[in-house]
Parts: sequence; C-alpha cells; structure tokens
Amino acid sequence: MSDMKGFSLFSGAGIGETYLSQCDINIAVANEIVEKRAELYRKMNPGHEMVCGDITKIEIFEKVMDKAQDSEFLIASPPCQGMSIAGKNRHQIMMVEDPRNYLIYSVLDAIERIKPDYIIIENVPVLLKIKLPYNGELHTVLEILEAEFGDEYNIDGKRVNSADYSVPQTRYRAIIKMWPKTKNWPWPKTVDHQITVEETISHLPSLESGEVSNIKWHYARKHDSRQVLWMQHTPTGRTAFWNEEYYPQKKDGTRIKGYESSYRRIKWDAPSPTITIRNDAISSQRNVHPGRMKPDGTYSDARVLTPYELMLLTSLPTDWNPPDNTPEILIRQVLGESIPPLMIKKIVEEMR
Repeated sequence: MSDMKGFSLFSGAGIGETYLSQCDINIAVANEIVEKRAELYRKMNPGHEMVCGDITKIEIFEKVMDKAQDSEFLIASPPCQGMSIAGKNRHQIMMVEDPRNYLIYSVLDAIERIKPDYIIIENVPVLLKIKLPYNGELHTVLEILEAEFGDEYNIDGKRVNSADYSVPQTRYRAIIKMWPKTKNWPWPKTVDHQITVEETISHLPSLESGEVSNIKWHYARKHDSRQVLWMQHTPTGRTAFWNEEYYPQKKDGTRIKGYESSYRRIKWDAPSPTITIRNDAISSQRNVHPGRMKPDGTYSDARVLTPYELMLLTSLPTDWNPPDNTPEILIRQVLGESIPPLMIKKIVEEMR
C-alpha cells in the first residue's frame, strides 16, 4: 500500500495512531477538544496538524476539513462517556438523550465531505446497540451508516477484544470499518496465545509505594500506609476484601464495604484487565501490581501499576516517551481512555 493521507477526529493524545506511520498512513490533521490532551498530541506528533476545539462548531469543523482535503483514511473515536450505560430500555432512552452520543453525526458530516477510502470508527461495545434519532425514528449507528453510505461503502462492525490481537490487555471495543465496494478489508486473524502481564512487565524492577527506579516513567505512586498494609497481605489475583485480617477498614476498625474488583491485584498469567481512567487509585478496579510472595509471606509491589507498566500493557512501544514535564495524572488518564494501538495496527494492515 502506498503512502496514504489521513485525518483523525476525537483524537485524545493520539495513542491509537501510534503505529499508523508503520502502515504508510500519514495523519495530516487531528482534532481534540481538551487542550491538555491536544497539547500532548502535538508534542508526541510534531508532524501532525492539531486543531483544538469543538468539532460541532462550524469554524472548527471547517478548519479541520480544509486540512483533511484529499485524505484517504479516517480514524474517529467519538467520546464514549454517554454510552457507558448498557442494557435496559429505560437506560437506552437515557443514552439517546445524552448529547455526547450525537457527536457521531460530526463523523458522518466529515465522511460526506471528504469521502475517505478507509474509515475506522471505534467506541465502547454499546456503540453497536445504541439507537439514535435519524429521519424521525430511532436507528442503530450501523443502520444510519448503511442508509447514508451503503451505496458507496462496505460497512462492517463488531465487538473485538484487544487481547485477541497481541495486546497484553483485555479491552473490549466496538470497531466499525468502512471501505470501497471495489476493495477488500478482512478482519485480522486472532492469536492462539494471548500475551500475559508476566511476559510484558515482569522484567521491570520491583517497586514499593513511593519508590523510584532508573527507568523513565517507572516509579511507584505514594499510597496511604494502611492501603499498603492491606495489599502486602493480598496474594496475586485476589482482593484485600477476602483477607481475614488485613482487609480494607475505616480508622475505627469497621470493615469497608466495596466491590471485589477494587483493592485487587491483577494476575501474572493473563492479559491485564481493562486499564481505567482511575488507574492511580488502589481502591479502583483491578489495577494493583500482581506482586510476588516474599520470604515473610507478604507480597511485594503493594501499589498501582507505574505509568511505564501501563504504557507497555497498552501495547505502546518501549520508546514511547512523553515530555518530562507531562503530568503523571494526564498520562494515566489518556492511557485509561485510549484504544490499544497495536490492535489498530493489525486491523489497518489488512486493508487491501
């Protein structure tokens, strides 16, 4: 495939685009509404034009479209917060009423304007189920795309797991692909062996709360001493809520009630669980280092994963290197919101 001009919408820090240049795709322009994410995108992708602003505003849309002219590739990740509730009919109504779900229409407008050959739209899995207003009725996103572009494009969408594409993280996403009727774009084959946490980060130095290594971005957050104590007595893959003695408790000794997904160490022998936006907190979901049993029966690494461990588990290259002054919390947030770039690379490599 020869070099291809592309553009990116709802780009975040551009993590999902990391390997596109290896696929001969050159992103000419990107758009992100949050300035701190847009600025990180600029620093990590100095050759790309970044237009920061609300794509629903005509002046921002036109600026992006002007830079995107003649693009053959589009990747778009409309914000997913409004789609995070799945299931019941009453919830579906709530999702329809959430204005963040209408951002998909900006993607449709961009497709209509630019007519790129290859398009990836990605989001949380409920993207494939949510119904949005279209021509006075409610329709799924795939139905809307088919009505608008079915004469010009093949359109296919499905729920995928990043761990099936050599990413050492279980992360389910909805991927919608669009491509010309005259072309072919099969789904990549899934792997027989999913990459584990052990294969990805076990070579890194062990760190306890507050410790720093000589590897950039591999440093441990400082945690409350009580949380550290609970996790020191929590085995790999288990939650501190299961401990008979050192369980999460208030200062008066009262047991804290919570979900068993929190105060929980991840496993060595499986891909990591989905990295969330609150990966800085021990009390959040499945983000404590697996640890290793020590001679005294306690477990090492009683802390959340370091930024560098998170980068590797997201399938970023070892030399992915944000500027030194990038806030740790920003790095953690963009990783928690990102689509694993290796999965995007494998999908794009199948374009014909």
